[in-house]
Amino acid sequence: MQDMITGLIHHPYAPPEGFHAPQPGVFKASTVIFPNVAAMRSREWKDKTGYTYGLHGTPTTYVLEERLATLEGGLQCVLVPSGLAAIANVALAVLKTGDEVLIPDNAYGPSKALAAAELKDWGITHRYYDAMNPQDLRDKISAKTSLVWVEAAGSVTMEFPDLCELVRICKANNVLCALDNTWGAGIAFKPFDLAPGTGQGLGVDISVHALTKYPSGGGDVLMGSVVTRDANLHLKIKLTHMRLGLGVAGNDAELVLRALPSIMLRYRAHDMAARQLAVWCQSRPDFAQVLHPALAGSPGHAHWQALCDTGGAGNVGNAGNAANAANAANSGNAAGLFSVILKAKFTPGQVDAFCDALKLFKLGFSWGGPMSLVVPYDLASMRIAWPAYLARGTLVRFSIGLEAVTDLQADLAQALDAMAASR
Repeated sequence: MQDMITGLIHHPYAPPEGFHAPQPGVFKASTVIFPNVAAMRSREWKDKTGYTYGLHGTPTTYVLEERLATLEGGLQCVLVPSGLAAIANVALAVLKTGDEVLIPDNAYGPSKALAAAELKDWGITHRYYDAMNPQDLRDKISAKTSLVWVEAAGSVTMEFPDLCELVRICKANNVLCALDNTWGAGIAFKPFDLAPGTGQGLGVDISVHALTKYPSGGGDVLMGSVVTRDANLHLKIKLTHMRLGLGVAGNDAELVLRALPSIMLRYRAHDMAARQLAVWCQSRPDFAQVLHPALAGSPGHAHWQALCDTGGAGNVGNAGNAANAANAANSGNAAGLFSVILKAKFTPGQVDAFCDALKLFKLGFSWGGPMSLVVPYDLASMRIAWPAYLARGTLVRFSIGLEAVTDLQADLAQALDAMAASR
C-alpha cells in the first residue's frame, strides 16, 4: 500500500475547470509539471503560449503583464523585482562595452548611480544632459550613444521636459529612447503615443515603471515592469531578463492585480490633493518656490499642459485662492507629488526641524501609498550645477497620500510655525 505522505503529494484530485471570479487565481510555482517528454521539449514561454518554469511565468504573472501592457499602451511586458531592476534590465539588454548612455541630470538617483558604477566598470560610458534644453541632448548624442533615458517629470525637482522633442531627437539619430514612466503611471500620458491624432507615430521605445508606487498603491510591494511595442526589442529584453534570473512572487503579483482596477481613482485622488496643497504652499512666505508641473510658473508647465492636459484648462495661477485650487484639481493629470524650496534664510538644520515637526507626513522614501511622506534633499549634491530656474534654498519633497487635505494642510501649517519659533 502507498504511504500516506506519498499519497498526499501525488493526490489525484484536480478541481473542475470553469471557475471565474473578479480576481485571477494565484499560481505559485518554481517547478511546472509536463504531461509528457514531447510537451517538455516543445513548450514555449517566450511568446506566452505555454509554461516551462515558474521564473518564466505563471498564469498570474502573464495576466499582470498583459494588463500592464494595456495600461501603458504597449504590446509586451516583463515583470522584475523593483523599478530599479527594470532600469538595470533595460541597460543590460541594450548596452555593451564601448556604448554610451545619456541620462538627464534630474533623473532618479539610483539610475545615475548604476551608470557611474556597474556600467562604467563594464566599459559603458555615460553623460548627463539638461532635460529642459533639447539642444543639449542634440549636441551630446554621438556615434557611441546607444540609449537615451528620459523622465517626465524630473525626479525630486518636478520639472517637466519637452518630452516630444526629446523623443524626436532620439528618433532622428536612430537611438533607443527609454522612459521612466513611474510618475505618469500610464495615466498622465501614453508613452507610446505622445502625439495622438497627428499621425506622427511618436513614442518612446521602452517604458519602465516602478509598480511599487501607483499600481500597488499600498506601500507594501516592490515590483517593476518593462513595456515595449517592438517584438524584437522585447525579445532582447526578455532574454536578458531570463539570463539574469529575474522574477516576482505570485503573492506580490496578486496584490498588484487586486489594486489595478482602482489605480485611476487613486491616482486622481492623490493628484487633486497634491495640487490643492501645492497652491496653498504658494501662499506661504517661507517657501521661495513650489514645484509642481500643473502650476503656472513651475518649470516646464507648458510642456505638461501640452502633453497631459489636452483639454487646455490647466493654467493654475499663483494667488493660492480657492478658485485656483479648484482649477488645479480639475485639469489634466499629474502624480501626487510636489516639492518646495524653503527660503535660503532657513538653515538645513531648521528645514530638518520642519520635517521632524510634521505629524501626519512621515519621513520615508517612495510614494503612491495611502500615507503622506516627506523627504528633505541636498539638491546641490545631486546635480552637476544648480539649475537657473530653481530658487536658492533647501528642497523638500512631499508625497501626498489619501488623508483629508484639510488635515494635511493643518499639519504643514503647524510645522512651519514650529520652525519659525525655533529661530
